[in-house]
Amino acid sequence: MGETMTFWDHLEELRGTILRALVAIVAVAIVAFVGKEWLFAVVMAPSRPDFITYRLMERVMGNADTFRVDLFNPDLAAQFVVHVRMALWMGLLAVSPYILYLLFRFIAPGLYAHERRYALHAVAGGYVMFLMGVALNYFVIFPFAFRFLGTYQVDASVPNQIALTSYISMLLTLCLIMGVLFELPVLCWLLGKVGLLQAGWMRQYRKHAVVVILILAAVITPTGDAFTLALVALPIYVLYELSILLVSRSAKETVSHRGGKE
Repeated sequence: MGETMTFWDHLEELRGTILRALVAIVAVAIVAFVGKEWLFAVVMAPSRPDFITYRLMERVMGNADTFRVDLFNPDLAAQFVVHVRMALWMGLLAVSPYILYLLFRFIAPGLYAHERRYALHAVAGGYVMFLMGVALNYFVIFPFAFRFLGTYQVDASVPNQIALTSYISMLLTLCLIMGVLFELPVLCWLLGKVGLLQAGWMRQYRKHAVVVILILAAVITPTGDAFTLALVALPIYVLYELSILLVSRSAKETVSHRGGKE
């Protein structure tokens, strides 16, 4: 039987957890900073006409129309700042499984066995769903949005020159938004586990949810065209239906566990 930890012991352990996470992020960020070529080969890929999404679209539509969008640097230090910023983000993304492990190890001793199991499922599922949201944005949503906005002109005499900082900000913002939105099933599953959300209620307000999803997709998509709107709205609706299934399943599991105890 282990000794009971005091408040200061917990605080010291938390400090160590945060320190280990920061060291890991900085270490990977340094590697990403040094590997500038491969880092920005990934970051800048959606801005080039040979990106995989554009090639697939040309094969499907049978149209080999290429495009060109010029990026420029508006400030003296902007490229260096972008380099550091992307290295840190890459470090955070690459080390996030380790960070989640550290956080789980920190809180696990204070949880019951079934709570640790739920927490493990929520952490693992949340991480996978976040990566799926980021991937959907990187390969689908952002490329279409960038191509539309980057080539849109009110007049041929007004060429488009997109600032590098604008490109990076839009890419990161949409990645974060889609990653967070993909946490919907995990959040609903947790709320269903504690009895704050019911599948019947979600089915009853499905039509209202569709309207909210369309409004949300319209806010997220900067292009405003129906095709891009559908690209964003459809995955969110699928997530909503998946959330209903998870909440329904969690309710059945809760009832069966209670019945087994009785």
